[in-house]
Amino acid sequence: MTKLIAIEEHFLTPAIRAAWAASAIGQDGTAALDRGEIEARLDELGPQRLALMDESGVDVQVLSVTTPALHNLDPGPSVGLARQTNDLVAATIARHPTRFQGFATLPTAAPAEAGPELARSVTQLGLAGAMLCGRTRDKNLDHPDFRPLFETAARLGAPLFIHPQIPQQAVRAAYYSGFGEAVDTAFATFGLGWHYEAGIQFVRLVLAGVFDEFPTLQIVLGHWGEVVLFYLERLNALARVATLHRPIADYFRQNLYVTPSGMWSPAYLQRALEIVGPERLLFSTDYPYQYKPGGQARSFLEEAALPADQKALFAHGNWERLTQAIKRQ
Repeated sequence: MTKLIAIEEHFLTPAIRAAWAASAIGQDGTAALDRGEIEARLDELGPQRLALMDESGVDVQVLSVTTPALHNLDPGPSVGLARQTNDLVAATIARHPTRFQGFATLPTAAPAEAGPELARSVTQLGLAGAMLCGRTRDKNLDHPDFRPLFETAARLGAPLFIHPQIPQQAVRAAYYSGFGEAVDTAFATFGLGWHYEAGIQFVRLVLAGVFDEFPTLQIVLGHWGEVVLFYLERLNALARVATLHRPIADYFRQNLYVTPSGMWSPAYLQRALEIVGPERLLFSTDYPYQYKPGGQARSFLEEAALPADQKALFAHGNWERLTQAIKRQ
């Protein structure tokens, strides 16, 4: 049976939850999304998680802290908490080395510390890159403060996953409000806002010349490319006014990997395949948010309209090639 590695699989710790509660921003209005059964599954890194992985047909989870990670915290607390969290992930992997891998959590509120913590996590702890939740407060990912982080990631060959977070309050008020608190929050998060937020961060990196400065930098977007993948024809037109080294489409095909995040859509799979090609598709289930009983993850892979070699790339081969190239020293 084909090995299945899922790369967007979330967890949370009591320490991060407490830090969110102590922060003026914290989860920024999304706390209700992580309650009940979801909360219990986020907090658990042992038998229950492994059992649900088995039920889904997932052999390996790449663990990452759920959104908004440490992006809304003050600089001071975020540094120690990042180290503590990454040490926990490394210890979890050591207990189950054939079942878990991990993305580093970075103290982006202290950008000068983000690159060193990525380097420590990759070279000393063996983690496989890092999960970012887009902007840090009012700083988009293309802010000059984050250039050292991108330099470190490019030098190490460590992929960076751009995960969604809720848009800023002013954006929510302008575009995602007026329908009642529950609907407004859903509209600004899993309904649509999360996905524009993450996709725009990738486009900003392109337009800011980050990939021209670091041409080997590799980014991962979930949810089949966070909307922007499906508007590449229009985005290509930005080349008329932007000063870039390559056509816009080249950045999508040379600096971007795409993963489904539990959205089991054959049509989206084919669209992603057309744009980024079979060697830039990665698998993910977005555990625990998208988990449903019935082995949907394995079924989607098995039923996908892909030849056997491309299924193997999608399931595990592309991720293994990407991470085996990371420089650990």
